[in-house]
Amino acid sequence: MKHYSVVFSPEALEQLESLYRYIADAASPEIAYRYTNAIVTYCEGLHSFPHRGTRRDDVRPGLRVTNYKKRAVIAFEVDTDRVSIIGVFYGGQNYHTLLQLDEDV
Repeated sequence: MKHYSVVFSPEALEQLESLYRYIADAASPEIAYRYTNAIVTYCEGLHSFPHRGTRRDDVRPGLRVTNYKKRAVIAFEVDTDRVSIIGVFYGGQNYHTLLQLDEDV
């Protein structure tokens, strides 16, 4: 079975840090760590089955999205040997608009 490398964009890392701070303030640092670490682990799991989720070429060519526990949307792209995590959107953020704008830059 082929394994892909998984890389996080700087924007995705910033979004995870922001989510950590939000949960740490609302609940506790321990809960924030467990939740954000679980998202990272889930993303890293794309190394063995990267084509899960839904294709969203209507938003951005090559975009795929998947959900984590129905509260976070993970946006990513797959190429020949790498999965690129583009963003982690939490709590109903409008990822459609954010990713379309990002592509136009």
